[in-house]
Amino acid sequence: MYTPIQSELLYKQIVNQIESRIEVGDLKIGDQLPAERELAAQFDVSRTVVREAVKALLQKGIVEIQPGRGTFITNGIPGAVQHALGMLRKFDSVNGSSNLVEVREILEPEIAALAATRITEGHIAKMKKAVEIMETALNDAETFVEADLDFHIALAEGTHNPIILILINSIIDLLREQRKRTGLVPGGLERGQHHHKIILDAIIRRDSQAARQAMQDHLQQVREDSN
Repeated sequence: MYTPIQSELLYKQIVNQIESRIEVGDLKIGDQLPAERELAAQFDVSRTVVREAVKALLQKGIVEIQPGRGTFITNGIPGAVQHALGMLRKFDSVNGSSNLVEVREILEPEIAALAATRITEGHIAKMKKAVEIMETALNDAETFVEADLDFHIALAEGTHNPIILILINSIIDLLREQRKRTGLVPGGLERGQHHHKIILDAIIRRDSQAARQAMQDHLQQVREDSN
């Protein structure tokens, strides 16, 4: 059983408890976490808090979500990739942003095209919500960036390919830093939001070719704002 939590940053405390159970061997690779409702009851928090905790665990590479099955403890490979990329960032600060854009140009246009053919209304709703938050946060880079990440993660989830989601989550910290930098460029957030709306429209219309092109245009904007 988990210990009910009562103070601030609830989701972080949930993450810490789950990580501790992994460290002592109570949770092992392949183990399934309880359903969202059950976790909320055990921790005595809302389901929203549990979702934030699972999202953080996913970004750290500690769990993976298998559509139709549930949330499972992983082998930690995405976390190892994140560590390696963090080391690369330290030693490659000059070309790091350009290298990241190249990787995104390889991955994300095809992710958008694939998502356009597979995405569910639930994932579209997540993308719409992220766009709404970004629209109200054009003067709040931190809030904008987190919603921006949610937008791209929902798009990756929309492919229903767990490997794609692992790849995107493995570079999530690099993406966060890149978005923060482009957010400092005058007009950067507004330009990014313009492209997000075009991508979303293509996804809603299930137009894979338009989604691919919209993402390519967005990444061209990111490249220009990163220079």
